[in-house]
Amino acid sequence: MNASAQDTELLRIGPIDAVLTTPAGVDRPPVALLIAGSGPTDHDGNGPGMRPATLRKLAEQLALRNIASLRYDKRGAGEWKAEYGKPEDFRFKDFAADAVALAEYLRNSGKFSDITLIGHSEGGLVAILAAQQTPVDRLVLLATTARRQGELIKAQLKGKVPSDMLEAIGKAIDCMMAGQIVDPLPPGLSIPPPMQPVFASAFVEDPIPPLKQIAQPILIVGGGRDLQVAKIDFDDLAAAAPAAKTLWIPNMNHVLNDVGDDADNLSAYNEPVRPLDPALLNAIAAFVRQR
Repeated sequence: MNASAQDTELLRIGPIDAVLTTPAGVDRPPVALLIAGSGPTDHDGNGPGMRPATLRKLAEQLALRNIASLRYDKRGAGEWKAEYGKPEDFRFKDFAADAVALAEYLRNSGKFSDITLIGHSEGGLVAILAAQQTPVDRLVLLATTARRQGELIKAQLKGKVPSDMLEAIGKAIDCMMAGQIVDPLPPGLSIPPPMQPVFASAFVEDPIPPLKQIAQPILIVGGGRDLQVAKIDFDDLAAAAPAAKTLWIPNMNHVLNDVGDDADNLSAYNEPVRPLDPALLNAIAAFVRQR
């Protein structure tokens, strides 16, 4: 494959900064909207304290397979823009609205044959919600949880914090999910009261009911070395979408690399040149190009 056979264009779509990568010399290729995971993640898939470049590598590999892609800075990546309003007024549904606006931009451009939403981690939930709001052709969920995020965070903390601290954090998260403001906060949880409704709007979103309503073809991919999303999430997503294609990759981690032991797994979060799992790339390309 010729690694130079692609074009990259920086775009401003409304307030959103995005990068369009297209395979050179291909007329109206399929296009994938790449939706990043949790945190203030940029268009490459990097965020505070981690630089795996997951989205950049995925975009480059899709272009080599004659698939275009659009990836973008999430709200909060870099400086918060005035166009987004006040940070404390943000709600999780705004992430879905951004994805919808970008999908509509791609569709209205007339440059692409069809559109696939590819959501990574929390981006999978965003993709599910967006697919309900705008016409797309396919949906890909990568390392995506089947649980509400509030429940996932509590599960992720088990064994990592003392049981009494975990109990207090769990109660605080439950209160936020019920619409309450928690002040003072228990040790180990630092969400200022003005921002608690913001986090609560993410904590309560359940991916399963909207996933069951999606009629488009779906691909669900999970990895056996994922430290953040468990096999039960992969299984529950597949059960909610029984017609979906599924792929379980035993040695793949959360940022879509093949890894060995735990030290190797953690190192991958800051290795932007480490390649993505080849089976993952081939499966996504075959799914996106299917007719």
